[in-house]
Formats: sequence, structure tokens, C-alpha cells
Amino acid sequence: MAVPKKHHTKSKRNKRRMHLFLEKPVLGLCPKCSKSVRSHTACFNCGYYKGEKAFDVLKKLTKKQRKVKEKEITAKEETSKGSDKKGGLSWEGLSKK
Repeated sequence: MAVPKKHHTKSKRNKRRMHLFLEKPVLGLCPKCSKSVRSHTACFNCGYYKGEKAFDVLKKLTKKQRKVKEKEITAKEETSKGSDKKGGLSWEGLSKK
């Protein structure tokens, strides 16, 4: 049976295993809710994949969690509608008369 002639230290062992460590997953942004999402997977926050609804996020939540999530969704939709309005700042409003 083979027996090592010299003792290998922990640092030498770990240096040898350096290529085995896990890499961080590549993340992108969900176009619907702007949360970080792994590529080629549905968003766990909104349930959309490639612009289509893949699954219902609210289905598995409890009643209390569902209400909170619905409020967040409606608030986000209202803010997005408010940002689409034209006529925020104008030169006439900024000029001193």
C-alpha cells in the first residue's frame, strides 16, 4: 500500500484544491421588477420569464403575505404610471420672473 513520504500541510492541500471552489452565479436583472435573476430562469419575485407569466407568485403565500405582496405590486404600478406623465419640470417654471 502506498504511503506518503512527507507530510503535506493544510496550505499546500488547499492550494491544490483551489480550482474546486464554487464560482458565483451570473446574475441579470428582471425586466419586469428589476430584481436580480439567474439567466434562463423565471423571476421568483414576479413570476415572469421572457415577458410571459411562468407561475403565480401569490398562490403559495399565506393570506397575510399575499395582502402585503399585492400592496407592493399596486404601489409599484402607481409609481410607474406617475413617472410616465410628461410635464414634470419646464423652463417656464424654472425661470425667475
